[in-house]
Amino acid sequence: MKTDPTPKKGGGGRILFRVLMMLLISLFLGGAVYSVNARRILGDAMPMPFGYGLSVVLSGSMEPTLSVNDLVVVQAADSYEVDDIVVYQSGRSLIIHRIVDIEGEVFTAKGDANDTADEPIPLTAVKGRAVHVIPWLGLLVRLLQTTAGKIVIILLAAFLLSRSWRKERSEDDEELDQIKDEIRRLKALEEAALSDREAAPSPEQKPDQPASGENPL
Repeated sequence: MKTDPTPKKGGGGRILFRVLMMLLISLFLGGAVYSVNARRILGDAMPMPFGYGLSVVLSGSMEPTLSVNDLVVVQAADSYEVDDIVVYQSGRSLIIHRIVDIEGEVFTAKGDANDTADEPIPLTAVKGRAVHVIPWLGLLVRLLQTTAGKIVIILLAAFLLSRSWRKERSEDDEELDQIKDEIRRLKALEEAALSDREAAPSPEQKPDQPASGENPL
């Protein structure tokens, strides 16, 4: 019986899916551990790996420019200017306001919806400049930052991986059943052919000849 060398349909896609899922889980868990250590050990309220970070708007102080639960992409910069919207750390809290004044290494920021400006802050407290805003996505980020959210993500990833493996195992079982059916079919054909050969007359055998002098009808 000939075998089909063609790879199983969807096999490469499932492998890629599993690799991506494992990579995402690793990044998620690694990022969570990194963030917790940065906050608790270093007192860094917003770690900035590779110069980028994410911040969620928690108040309406920047309305209408920024709204509660907006997700802000923050990029570190070498220098900042008046009118930049920046995220800076005050104690262990993060504040996202607009710079209204800079004097040397000290700046003053103010929320667009606030009547008064913030206390002057050293520029070293600035985490970065807001470069992109994604409305409402911050709500999802806040949920994922909770313990329950992390557990849900891990369980969901484990479920998807398990489903992928179960589907492949089911397809393997189906393919094995097809191979068994083909073997049984070929065996039945072989037995039928053998039975036909046994039933056929032998080449040495000659048909009955009529008696001498008789005229066969």
